[in-house]
Amino acid sequence: MAISEYGKYDALGLAALVAKKKVKPSELLEEAISRAEKLNPKLNAIVYKDYDNARSRAKAKLRGPFAGVPFLLKDIFALTTTMPTRQASAFMPAMPWPHNSLLVERFLAAGLVPFGKTNVPEFGIVATTEPKLYGAAHNPWNLDHSTGGSSGGSAAAVAGGIVPMAHANDGGGSIRIPASACGLVGLKPTRGRMSNAPDFGEFLEGLATDLVVSRSVRDTAAALDATAGPVPGDPYWAPPQPKSYLAAMKRKPKKLRIAFATKKLDGGAFHPDCLAAVKHAAKICRDLGHEVEEASPDMDQSVLIPAFMALWGAGLANGIDTIAMLTQRKPTENDFEGVTWGLYEQGKRVTASEFIGAKAQLQLAGRAAARFHETYDMWISPTLGAPPVKLGFFDMNERDVSKSFGAQIDYVPFTAMQNATGQPAINLPLYWNKENLPIGVQFVGRFGDEEGLLRLAASIEKAAPWAHRYDNIKV
Repeated sequence: MAISEYGKYDALGLAALVAKKKVKPSELLEEAISRAEKLNPKLNAIVYKDYDNARSRAKAKLRGPFAGVPFLLKDIFALTTTMPTRQASAFMPAMPWPHNSLLVERFLAAGLVPFGKTNVPEFGIVATTEPKLYGAAHNPWNLDHSTGGSSGGSAAAVAGGIVPMAHANDGGGSIRIPASACGLVGLKPTRGRMSNAPDFGEFLEGLATDLVVSRSVRDTAAALDATAGPVPGDPYWAPPQPKSYLAAMKRKPKKLRIAFATKKLDGGAFHPDCLAAVKHAAKICRDLGHEVEEASPDMDQSVLIPAFMALWGAGLANGIDTIAMLTQRKPTENDFEGVTWGLYEQGKRVTASEFIGAKAQLQLAGRAAARFHETYDMWISPTLGAPPVKLGFFDMNERDVSKSFGAQIDYVPFTAMQNATGQPAINLPLYWNKENLPIGVQFVGRFGDEEGLLRLAASIEKAAPWAHRYDNIKV
């Protein structure tokens, strides 16, 4: 294999070349490192390099579906002994974890070769990746634009061709938002599908979960196969999963009843590019033989948004206070970005009664979503409320939460809903606007039905492929 062809393959494609002995894992790693050294000064996707440990691993005997494939871990909750996890905060010490998280162990068991950590916003709380600690990540489609957040560094590295797939996580859209902004596949699994062992039971009251951003549906399915599944001690488990998502997605989906949105939940209009993207996706589904009509769940954002923000704020406050306890440092506003400090202060004011009430409101949203999916198998919406914004669009120094998050909620009007309801949702890169910026489309499935989502996504990828689009990226 000519190593110059590296960028033409998805992760499973590279693993197949290794299995056939057409290329060595060490050769793939050196190509990924070479690309990182060339592209990262422009993208700022990678914030920590672990080349030596990766080189040692690439020479070892590797097994698993992704054996020998270079990989990157996000700088949030991918805890490992070989690299620090700082969550882009200067308040977090630059120290490796005493042991690997179960997720990292499962990535390693799948044969992946991590060689760095990727850029994130401070504590992953905003929809763009522009932290003070690391500096802004840049979108490979247009370097002046945001990668989205919080998995923005991972998305930039995958779209830019450094790696075919990278770790990501999602507590309000942080897999799907950067997947949309960077033209990638991004699946948020069902609540409880991924274990947070051994150190945590749940993140943000079950709002947050992990997986990857990738270039192909099959890579996402295989990554879910490699990492999903509960272990004893988890606070709750998702519904049973198939023996293999990758195998299941290859079966043709049955005729589905699919709803699509043409307005925001409050009745507001979509950005024209987002409306065009949704209509395009609806047409693809209709052409595939599915029954498609306009409809949306009945959700009251005026209730859901304050409830969501209460849980997010309290979760952030607990996280910062835990770091403070472990490091014996008192947090001050000078330690954090303005948007972080504002949400921290608000989170400290959330009472126990308000916290329980907020959680109850989000559980009612789950009931409403379940009723909607008694009629519809899938729901289509834009992933973002507008094309990828330019860097600097959001003010990271704004301490007023209503101001700092008001603009962001308008930018991401849908993704947090599935974190609240626990449903699986996937971004697919089906549309590009006149400026050649990707406009992602979100497909939402019933609780526990990643299989149905992946099967539909695979059929859409076959009918309207996007792999050729990455040839248009000129970083």
